[in-house]
Amino acid sequence: MEILKKSICAIIILFQTFFALAQNEAMMQKSFSESYTLEYNKKYTEAIAVISKLNDNESYEINLRLGWLNYLNKKYTQAENNYQKAVSQKPYSIESRLGLVKSLAALENWDKVMLQYEEILKIDPQNYTANYWTGVIYYNRKKFEAASKLFEKLVNMYPFDYDVNHMLAWTFLNMGRMNDAKTLFNKALLNKPGDASCLEGLGKIK
Repeated sequence: MEILKKSICAIIILFQTFFALAQNEAMMQKSFSESYTLEYNKKYTEAIAVISKLNDNESYEINLRLGWLNYLNKKYTQAENNYQKAVSQKPYSIESRLGLVKSLAALENWDKVMLQYEEILKIDPQNYTANYWTGVIYYNRKKFEAASKLFEKLVNMYPFDYDVNHMLAWTFLNMGRMNDAKTLFNKALLNKPGDASCLEGLGKIK
């Protein structure tokens, strides 16, 4: 009889746990749905309030959502904090790191931006966004050799992509590789005919 009582108690506790979890999931889904509607109507402060009421700092999804909403609301430091929590909770998550990058870029903290791109490339060496924008940062810092390696990798993966052909062309031009730059500018013009930047680059090649 004692064993039966313990079994019944265990079943009741298990049922109560499942019921509480189901209620929590339903509440989260309702709140997220409401926040999407508010976001669509550009009511970012209200959307943040709806998600914040869930009051669960340990939820990756909540921190990710708050990061995005705070970014849209131009609360970049708060967005950084939210995304950093999400990164800590899911260290291999690329989406949270890309969100963090947006916030850091808005704050013009380029060293931290580079650090996040480097972390992304450790996880996914072929990641287009991280390779491309790391190359752009190197280019802007006049580190053309480093930039060229990243852009060349992307050109091999995306041979007809305008952005990487265009940036590699400018990089080669600054490295004095005029013939290579000319070839790439012309290839980029096939993708984007009449592009002013490509025509400007070609104009610099004697």
